Order: sequence, then structure tokens, then C-alpha cells
Amino acid sequence: MDSSLTRRGQLCWYQKPGIGLDAINDALLLEACIYRLLKLYCREQPYYMNLIELFLQSSYQTEIGQTLDLITAPQGSVDLARFTEKRYKSIVKYKTAFYSFYLPVAAAMYMAGIDGEKEHANAKKILLEMGEFFQIQENYGQKDAEKVAQVKALYEDLDLPAVFLQYEEDSYSHIMGLIEQYAAPLPQVIFLELVNKIYKRKK
Repeated sequence: MDSSLTRRGQLCWYQKPGIGLDAINDALLLEACIYRLLKLYCREQPYYMNLIELFLQSSYQTEIGQTLDLITAPQGSVDLARFTEKRYKSIVKYKTAFYSFYLPVAAAMYMAGIDGEKEHANAKKILLEMGEFFQIQENYGQKDAEKVAQVKALYEDLDLPAVFLQYEEDSYSHIMGLIEQYAAPLPQVIFLELVNKIYKRKK
């Protein structure tokens, strides 16, 4: 959608020979497979409908996040007034945090018989903060490697690495506080292992 050439260090699927726009249908097939697999393996389980609803909701939220991203920075049209902290946090929350952080933990909770609204709301508070913290390490506003290098050089000139280090420490402390406050009845180690994977990570 954003004309990226690579994803997670590999050539984007649509860039592969003979794929092109067929990638759209391939993506839809993959999404449909989620529900076929859930039906095949979980249909008789008490958590089946919770998983169906969780995956449907996560897909919807991710699509909302992608839409926000696309309308914030349409190709060939830069409007800096659209680049607000509030909008950025919304994009991160919907496009990345729900499916990358909340979805896997919530699915495990349902499968373990933890289906209370309060427990899921508490886990979500922690995990969405982790998602924001993770994503903010990723973005330079450009995809082109040369432009990313220029942005990084500008960051150095403005001493933004020091600003980021302070943000990183503050965010880590905030997340640790959320874990202390909201993790129960889940073991804190679930959240601690996740946050320690992303804290001070090197790309």
C-alpha cells in the first residue's frame, strides 16, 4: 500500500516476479485461513467465539490504523499539519499495537479460560503501551535508505538521541508501573519478558 520494496528485511510479496496485484487476493486468502483454522482446531472449545471476535476486531483495528496512516501521508502530498502526536499515537495503537502485542496475549488468555472484561482491559493497558514504545523505535518518516540516513543525521544534529533515551527510560518506567498495577491475575513474567525484548533493542 505504501509502495515499500521490502518488509521485515525481505522483498515484499507483490514485488516478486508474477505476483503484482495478485498479492491483494493472496492477503485475503491468508486472512480467510485464520477462520478456517480456528474452526478446524477450536470449534468445540468454549473459547471459540471469543477467538473469532478477537481476530475480527484485531483485523478491523489494523485496517483503521492503516487507513489513518495512508490519509496522514498520502504519496506525493505532504501536509505537515496532519502530523500530530495524537494522530501518530492513534496510528501506532491501531496499526501495530493491537495485533502485535494485545492479540497474542489475549488469545492465550481466552484459551487459558481467562475471559473477564476487567482482566482483558488491564492486559490491554499494558500491551498497547508496549506497542507504542516498540513502534516509536521504528519510524523515520521515510522509506528510502538514503533519506533515512539524512533523517538520522538531522537527529544527531538536534541531539534527538538524548531526547529519545530519556523517552525510552520514562516509557520503560511507565510500562513497569503498569505491569505492577495491572498484570494480576496473570504472572508478571509474561509482560516482563515482552518489555525486556523491546527495551534498548538494536535494529
